[in-house]
Amino acid sequence: MNFPILTTLIVLPILGAVLLLLVRDDEQGARLVRGIALIVSLLVFAESLLLWIQFTPTAAGFQFVERHAWIPKFGIAYQVGIDGISLLLVVLTAFLTPIALVGSWGSIHKRLKAFCIFMLLLESAMIGVFVSTDLFLFYVFWDAMLVPMYFLIGVWGYERRIYAAVKFILYTMAGSVLMLLAILGLAYLHSTSAGSYSFDLTRLYELEVPAHLQFWFFLAFALAFAIKVPLFPFHTWLPDAHVEAPTAGSVILAGVLLKMGTYGLLRFAFPLFPNAAEFFAPYLAFLAITGIIYGALVAMVQPDMKKLVAYSSVSHLGFVVLGIAAMNVYGVEGAVYQMLNHGVSTGGLFLIVGMLSDRRHTRLIAEYGGLKKVMPRLVAVFLIVTLSSIGLPGLNGFVGEFLILLGAFRWDAKAAVFAATGVILSATYMLWMFQRVNYGAVTNEKNAALPDLQPREWCAIAPIVVAAVIMGVAPNLFLRSIEPSVERLISQVAPARVRAGEFGIENSEFGMRKRGVTIEHTHSKFQIPHSKLQTH
Repeated sequence: MNFPILTTLIVLPILGAVLLLLVRDDEQGARLVRGIALIVSLLVFAESLLLWIQFTPTAAGFQFVERHAWIPKFGIAYQVGIDGISLLLVVLTAFLTPIALVGSWGSIHKRLKAFCIFMLLLESAMIGVFVSTDLFLFYVFWDAMLVPMYFLIGVWGYERRIYAAVKFILYTMAGSVLMLLAILGLAYLHSTSAGSYSFDLTRLYELEVPAHLQFWFFLAFALAFAIKVPLFPFHTWLPDAHVEAPTAGSVILAGVLLKMGTYGLLRFAFPLFPNAAEFFAPYLAFLAITGIIYGALVAMVQPDMKKLVAYSSVSHLGFVVLGIAAMNVYGVEGAVYQMLNHGVSTGGLFLIVGMLSDRRHTRLIAEYGGLKKVMPRLVAVFLIVTLSSIGLPGLNGFVGEFLILLGAFRWDAKAAVFAATGVILSATYMLWMFQRVNYGAVTNEKNAALPDLQPREWCAIAPIVVAAVIMGVAPNLFLRSIEPSVERLISQVAPARVRAGEFGIENSEFGMRKRGVTIEHTHSKFQIPHSKLQTH
């Protein structure tokens, strides 16, 4: 029997949380609580790296599959597995959790044990979302992850934490209910066609869903995922949640939770309902581009660093949705890569903002200035993470945005042109914020004696910087695992381009024409494809 590595990744944080229940919740037990939480999260990260090493990058299907009957009468099973798309998101989750824990040590003092327990439970639920291949199990993890994040914001957040926590959970659950109805509808359709209920994703991929039901089921799934992304105009919960959440909560929220929306579009909405996906793709692209520009413009005028970074997430994740809507090799690989990039870069930005907030107890840009003279090491790290966020060549953000724009251009040139303005706007608001915080004279005497990076802070931020550089200079280390699964996904969705006339897809916001199938085969994302097949 093969070692159940995916189950271990889910269970290990839960066991860590149970172990923490046995530790005293006082000052004497604080060091032990932090140590146990950190060790457990590092073990999960080490196991995720082992998973990556053992993963076969040339295989397109699910690997490390585990299946155990759960509620056989209704076709519900504990079924997990990963492919190239979910693999690196699991690694990202395991990578950011210990960083978030270390980054919180300077700011979390009250109810420390409960904080660490919720962080570990959240990690378990997030990994469960990415590895579930049974829709019922996926939904269980999807909703389970809301509980620890609700408490992280509501208990350890700032002044308006209760408002932000309630808003976060209400928005997310509103979309989740509709998705649950669509999941039940799929199981019922399977029972009518095959004689038994099933929530097995691989079986549901083969299910013929009538065109009118595809329309409504896709809307139900897409709304749940659009809220989670969040896609404009469903983004209003995000700035409040980010601003009020503690630093660790913001790192995990931006680094992992938002990716569940874009992951859901790739894993469920597009391959399950390809005809509807082809019809709605231009509309998703329109909302994505609107979010790219809107998020950038609103970020530009924010006086609060944390809110600025929050609105930048709306803009950056718009690129991810655009790459998914393009549904070609370049666009989808760029979208997956940009999910990883955003987790690293934006997680790093929230860590740095948290470090400054711990020192000055304010996040207002106007309260700073001249930090380069006071804390040069922190400013140097701040600069690298800022440049990675705006997509400087040689750092992680460039590769993802380049592939997305290339894919969007091959799909619809006008969409790519409009989206490219977001790259310019991103550089504008990020560099302007960096200049106001770190350069010039030290006008506020409270900033004159601020300490530079401490050893604990180095431990939290150094892995972010290393990851940004590696992902920028060696992207194929990551892309080679992603490519086969992306090509398999596109092969599932692409035939819908032939059948898209069922939905009347001739027109779109970008003046798109009804197209035939375009299937591309390429061994390098930076080379022109050596063969191209078009069906008209």
